Amino acid sequence: MGSTQPWGDRFKRFFLNNRFVVFLLVVLLIGLNILVFAHIPFVFKPITVLFKTVLLPILLTGAIYYLLNPLVDWLETKRIRRVYTITGLYLLIAGILTVLIMTVIPLVQAQILSLIENLPRYTSEVQRQFESLIGSNFFHQVQESTGFNLDDLSNTLSERGTALLNNAWSGIGGFLGAVKNVVLAIITMPFILFYLLKDGKKLPEFILRYVPVRFREQTHHVMTEMNSQISSYIRGQIIVSFCIGALMYVGFVIIGLDYSLTLAIIASFTSVVPYLGPAIAITPAIIVAIVTSPIMLLKLIVVWTVVQLVEGKFISPQIMGKTLRIHPITIIFVILTAGNLFGVLGVILAVPGYAVLKVIFTHLFQWFERRSHLYEEPDAPAPDQLDLREPPAETQP
Repeated sequence: MGSTQPWGDRFKRFFLNNRFVVFLLVVLLIGLNILVFAHIPFVFKPITVLFKTVLLPILLTGAIYYLLNPLVDWLETKRIRRVYTITGLYLLIAGILTVLIMTVIPLVQAQILSLIENLPRYTSEVQRQFESLIGSNFFHQVQESTGFNLDDLSNTLSERGTALLNNAWSGIGGFLGAVKNVVLAIITMPFILFYLLKDGKKLPEFILRYVPVRFREQTHHVMTEMNSQISSYIRGQIIVSFCIGALMYVGFVIIGLDYSLTLAIIASFTSVVPYLGPAIAITPAIIVAIVTSPIMLLKLIVVWTVVQLVEGKFISPQIMGKTLRIHPITIIFVILTAGNLFGVLGVILAVPGYAVLKVIFTHLFQWFERRSHLYEEPDAPAPDQLDLREPPAETQP
């Protein structure tokens, strides 16, 4: 019995009392749970369907909520009831939408129809320029040096086009389903937004009721920080996108670019995606400018450069500030990864989603740091406690 006691103490000391081993055991248990849940996906199918159904209405409602809620809160401080403020905002938004439908949308529709009518001319012009490029000596030199074969490219494009046409009919059902979801989201959004603006302040208290008492303060702090990150990003990004669209429209009108309003609207919507949005937005404008004239292309580059400088030096620093504290390289990687995983929706939600996850994991790491004591520095004696006296000299025998 006495011989087994040291082994028991040793096992307890090196395994049960070892924080790193306990951490590995926790990670192993989490991995086993994920593995088990991955093999029973049918259990979560109703939750997945519910999530997909309410995701789009919640996203649209959330964006408008964060845009309008500061105004509702400010008017409430002026002793105006929230119901009256919300009703007035609804009437104002309805009037603005009516004006847009009667003025802007017909103009955009006319420009889109004109673009469709001129599409054959644009196609032939691009084909002519491409053929002139192929016939140049420079292209032949590039073809010989790189081994590029135009016939192989044409065959590949033809095969891809045939496959795309064959799969087009199979995608009609998905397209109709997406249209149905968008229509339902637009119909239900005003009702969700009304109650969210009216009773949104009660939501954190309702959630905290289900949190254990000892964690409520920390959970409330995390929720407050997440709300601050999301609201600052959404409001700032919407305002910045609107400013970019307005500046683009003014610049396009000044240089006389065709379809200026439509191209400005495209630039405004794509600017929601940081860093990659402007690169996507300039593509249709470049095509129209190239077909128009080389001088128009130079004017477009000047306008685009001026708008980007104004946005980067004046608009974004004043509106966005540094609320997210995310490095631009990190933002680009997050957007690319989310786009590959979740498509267009992932690109739009990449940055706010990363901001929320960053807040959660930061607080989890701080909690783990406090509880594990793995990151504490060893205690060092204070400078006034150091023994700076010289050691006594050795005595000769």
